Amino acid sequence: MAEGNLQAPTRHPIAWKSPEFHDETRALAEMERVFDICHGCRRCVSLCASFPTLFDLVDATADGEVHGVAKADYARVVDQCYLCDLCYMTKCPYTPPHPWNVDFPHLMLRAKAIKFRHGGVGVKERFLASTDVHGSLAGIPVVVEVVNAVNRAPAARKLLDSQLGVHPDAWLPPLAGQRFRWGRAMNNTAHPAVRGQRTPGRVALFATCFVDHHEPVIGDDLVKLLDHNEIPYEIVRQEECCGMPKLELGDLESVERAWRANVPVLARYAREGWAIVSPIPSCTLMFKQGTATDVSRRCRHGTRPGCDVRSLRVLHRAPQGRSAEDRLQGRAGQGRLSHPVSRPGAEHRRKTEEMFKLIGTRVEVVLTTVERCSGHAGTYGVKTATHSVAMKIGKPVFKAMAAAVPDVISSDCALAGHHIAQGMAQAGAPAPALRHPLSLMRIAYGLE
Repeated sequence: MAEGNLQAPTRHPIAWKSPEFHDETRALAEMERVFDICHGCRRCVSLCASFPTLFDLVDATADGEVHGVAKADYARVVDQCYLCDLCYMTKCPYTPPHPWNVDFPHLMLRAKAIKFRHGGVGVKERFLASTDVHGSLAGIPVVVEVVNAVNRAPAARKLLDSQLGVHPDAWLPPLAGQRFRWGRAMNNTAHPAVRGQRTPGRVALFATCFVDHHEPVIGDDLVKLLDHNEIPYEIVRQEECCGMPKLELGDLESVERAWRANVPVLARYAREGWAIVSPIPSCTLMFKQGTATDVSRRCRHGTRPGCDVRSLRVLHRAPQGRSAEDRLQGRAGQGRLSHPVSRPGAEHRRKTEEMFKLIGTRVEVVLTTVERCSGHAGTYGVKTATHSVAMKIGKPVFKAMAAAVPDVISSDCALAGHHIAQGMAQAGAPAPALRHPLSLMRIAYGLE
């Protein structure tokens, strides 16, 4: 076994428009090569269901080697990968610049793209990934109430199970009665800082589909923090879904269309010196990591998660010279908080922990390593075929968070937060309050 790579992994752009990328024979040959390396290492066995599925297939062969696995069974490994990047970022010793050049997530994405191009993705999965279609119902009177009531009704959930492949027990985000972007001023030009006086920075807020359609309170809390600290901001005037749900399907053409709409707008903000803030980490990672194409290079240096202290550090340099600590004096603590540190992007989660410490809230970090995932992973956590697997993957996180006996649980990813709350409840743990980190900070400021 060759010596592992000790350097930070190098991510190479995918040449997904080349004919070789969609050549199934070449892709299967590359999968066999990478699977053989994974079989000899097995460090990633605890991360998700892809690796146990692969190793079970190998162990069931006559000689216990990858060449004995039927190529048709490779799809079983691919279907369990939800592109979290955890193996690539935290476990695999053979990522580039290692000469073996193992990039398991990108290889799985290639296989998904080939499956999508060959018509292997059904209407049900395509609909679940169409966040723009679901979100178009948000904010419509009566319709919102009806849809939310249907999502809570056991009989209707059985229908969703049979017709759309949505697990009856999976948590589904309710539609918002009022969208975040509706009826809101696009900037806070009323603040003197915007009129040329000293300002600690400017924030361009990429609201995201989830905040706009499902949990506008997250965006509201971020805006309240910006307003309170007199930080000029602008809500990005034109945005589409970041493309993550489509990426999970291998629908790279749809991802590119979304990026062609979003990236030029965000690139302009980046060039003008705005800190681009997204309250949902997966959206941020889509633009920063450039998983599907390399167009994100034009704006990646300006895009930051909404809970990253590097983005919100301006809160601690208020125009009047008062620090955020001064403004927070006398604010009550919020009890014991359990917050997970997991998956790629854990650096900004550590920054979130720093933010919690600044506001005087006790923080219980679930894991000191970044080798566990909550298991939600977008549509993976709600599909009938994978919901139970997603809950199993998240069990170590659920147990660790429950062991802290928290008063409050939180997660940078709102979807993961609900998934964790559901997992803790199913395990019989006491039900703590679930709040987004931005909401916790807003409470700490005493803002209504």
